[in-house]
Amino acid sequence: MGRVRALYPALADGHAYLDGAAGTQVPSAVIEAIAAAYRSGIGNLGGAFEASGRSGDIVAAARTAVADLVGGTAEGVVFGPSATALAYRFSGALSRQWTVGDETVVSRLDHDSNIRPWIQAAARVGVVVHWAEADLETGELPAAQYADLIGPRTRLVAVTAASNAIGTRPDVAAIAAAAHAVGALCYVDGVHATPHVPVDVAGLAADFYATSAYKWSGPHLAAVVAAPGLLETVWPDKLAPSSNAVPWRFERGTLPFADLAGVTAAVDHLASLAPGACGVSVAPRRDRILASMSAVEAHEAALFARLLDGLAAMGKVTLYGKAARRAPTAFFSVAGMAPRAVATYLAARGVNVWDGDNYAYELCTALGLEPEGAVRAGLVHYNDASDVDRLLAGLAELAVG
Repeated sequence: MGRVRALYPALADGHAYLDGAAGTQVPSAVIEAIAAAYRSGIGNLGGAFEASGRSGDIVAAARTAVADLVGGTAEGVVFGPSATALAYRFSGALSRQWTVGDETVVSRLDHDSNIRPWIQAAARVGVVVHWAEADLETGELPAAQYADLIGPRTRLVAVTAASNAIGTRPDVAAIAAAAHAVGALCYVDGVHATPHVPVDVAGLAADFYATSAYKWSGPHLAAVVAAPGLLETVWPDKLAPSSNAVPWRFERGTLPFADLAGVTAAVDHLASLAPGACGVSVAPRRDRILASMSAVEAHEAALFARLLDGLAAMGKVTLYGKAARRAPTAFFSVAGMAPRAVATYLAARGVNVWDGDNYAYELCTALGLEPEGAVRAGLVHYNDASDVDRLLAGLAELAVG
């Protein structure tokens, strides 16, 4: 942990960064990669000069890196400014194939970026929306309910791979299988899952898998990963002279080339977290990713158990969500205190946490937590036991008795 934490300049300020669920800090390698792209000179794509070629190389490398991270194909990696922007882009394009009376299924567990784009598109076309409900006591999203929600006119099922609020990791593969059984597509929000576990898009059976680089130590941009053949069947709104090729036709305007250099550096960083775990000195990056993310999952699980044990011992703290499989994210309230007051108190003690609904609007509404939401502490791979203990110490001051 000392080696890993030393790679992150921001951690030198002494704060306990438990806000990773909203965005991680970045290691020096990512900062340097972005700076190096600017220093070496970059130009827009398609030029006859070297700087333009360098930009093309950066884009190609970033597509390959994201494919290695999640188990996709480089030619099926679409970049965009955020997962929200990409969900709107794909909802607009896919809904062109829908007709009145078709159906779509969304989940009450999801971040609003994997709900609102789909129900707004459905409203424009006249498509029926069905809701998958979370068990509010356990936080689970029972996969069995999809048998009643999915039918012959279902066109798309949108579901999260991990709740950004309470951490629940649903059985995405089972949900996707139910969708595929009637010829529907499955759009998976993997933003909160990707930083915490090894990801295999094929194993999840996701037709579209969204991920945000700034949640896994990269710059602020996102990607959707799909099979190139599937992308060939989808046509988004685009400018006439822009490329019709996949994946380019989904990428509106000029890509952020320097940031994409940072994406590749971030994936390489993740691949280096468990050196030697693959048993060979120069294993393929995909293998190194899987080994490192397995180590990340184990490290975070131990820290999360420490956090949950500490929260359980505090009588005035209420934890929301107790799913058996979940990302290391705690969503809780302190009796008698507004979430912002708790976050402010902790911030004064150098502990960074989030408060509010964190865009899990439907879930927070169902839990009766709107409009204030709750407090969220999210662990990532650079957190250690001292971060957890500082949070627990601060909460103990608030929750005595």
